[in-house]
Amino acid sequence: MAKRVLEEEEESLWRMVVRDIVPLHPSRPKSKPVPPPTPKVEAVKPARVPLVPSPPAEQDLSFRALLARPVLRRPRPQDLRVGVRSPGLDDTSWKRLSRGELKVDAKLDLHGYIVQDAFERLLDFMHRAKARNWRCVEVVTGLGSGATSGLIRRELPLWLQRADIRPMVLAVVHPHAANHGSVRILLRTKRR
Repeated sequence: MAKRVLEEEEESLWRMVVRDIVPLHPSRPKSKPVPPPTPKVEAVKPARVPLVPSPPAEQDLSFRALLARPVLRRPRPQDLRVGVRSPGLDDTSWKRLSRGELKVDAKLDLHGYIVQDAFERLLDFMHRAKARNWRCVEVVTGLGSGATSGLIRRELPLWLQRADIRPMVLAVVHPHAANHGSVRILLRTKRR
């Protein structure tokens, strides 16, 4: 009984909402369904027949076959690599960055974080850097130790390639040749 009363109340509320709806273009005629296009018949050109017919190559699309294929990924021009000068960066800025002469505006230390937390902190840090118009920041990942040695250090270049972070970054270098546990990031700034 109670269920039926609820259903009736819901239906009456629905009618109240729907009763005031007016079509946007009442004067327009309803569109007629478009008939499917008729296939065009083209003249068939005689094809050259190969001297030795080759059997069609069968592709193995199993998961194991896909994993066994070598993946050849060439770096795209917009790929960001640590210690490699990006196109569009002037000589003076590149030399000052690679020599460690640029003043660091802020530093983020990711020691002791799990990978997910480190990523979230980096994302927040990079957006803060953009909002505050920082020029150079340093991210300390550490070299890592143990069985999962240096996961954050290895993931950092991939995180910097993300579509929401990559437009902010001009170049990335290690501040010290002997220490690959930190990177300095040169950021794009807004002109004042």
